[in-house]
Amino acid sequence: MKVVMAGQGAFGIKHLEAMQKIDGIEVVSLAGGSPDSTKDVAERFKIPHWTTDLGEALAQPGVDAAILATPTQMHAAQAIQCLEAGKHVQVEIPMADSLADAERLAAVAAKSNKVAMAGHTRRFNPSHQWIHKKIQAGELKLQQMDVQTYFFRRKNLNALGQPRSWTDHLLWHHAAHTVDLFAYQAGEPIIAARGMQGPMHPELGIAMDMSIQMKVASGAICTLSLSFNNDGPLGTFFRYICDNGTYIARYDDLVDGKEQPIDVSKVDVSMNGIELQDREFFAAIREGREPNASVAQVLPAYQTLDVIEKSLI
Repeated sequence: MKVVMAGQGAFGIKHLEAMQKIDGIEVVSLAGGSPDSTKDVAERFKIPHWTTDLGEALAQPGVDAAILATPTQMHAAQAIQCLEAGKHVQVEIPMADSLADAERLAAVAAKSNKVAMAGHTRRFNPSHQWIHKKIQAGELKLQQMDVQTYFFRRKNLNALGQPRSWTDHLLWHHAAHTVDLFAYQAGEPIIAARGMQGPMHPELGIAMDMSIQMKVASGAICTLSLSFNNDGPLGTFFRYICDNGTYIARYDDLVDGKEQPIDVSKVDVSMNGIELQDREFFAAIREGREPNASVAQVLPAYQTLDVIEKSLI
């Protein structure tokens, strides 16, 4: 399968590393934002063609699919561009930074007869998969999720500490993970959501702190705290309070409420959530089916994000 990778930054590299572990995948073009860094990454991963024009990359002979790890503000338009070029597409989270763009992408995807997937990695992390399987088997029922998403980003830097050409967003990027995961784990739509935000950064123009509350029809609730002001520990930490136990997920590690480790190494074929996400994308293409985290499946999360945005005070 011939693939275009768009984005030469931190997450583009994560996808390129993941695809090296998946049989039958050939990255034939890298589309990046900066000529120098795009050329360097293409050479590092032995990609035969590189460009700063996504259209040129998609026009390479035999391209089947594209993965987009470009700046957030480009996601929806580029995903639509890929679908209209007749290519399957996986677009990194968030698939859009507004409900209107998310709905526009979903409409194009529905008519395309192509696999259109969003990179909602938490659905694939083994720690969260372990919880999901227990809930599906009736062994656990979710009562509350308590989530902390904390970074220290008072300057516009990416995950590698390098300057960004775009501005990140607590709501439309980082909250998107938890909003979708809460509904996914509860197995129900979110019926109520609201948020509160702290002061705007004087230069970046974004809120640096945010608090979100959500609820599903069965009564389960989620409390999400987010910050770009937190000077460690960094990352996202999930506490699942269930009817039959408490569990804490720290990326791919899982412990119970007494901090006893739970072995999740056998949950899936890898412990790398990005690799598992990519494997699902390519498997769905080969099998002609809807993937987990399809654009259609995650659209309700963006509807909830829109509700939260309108509620912010």
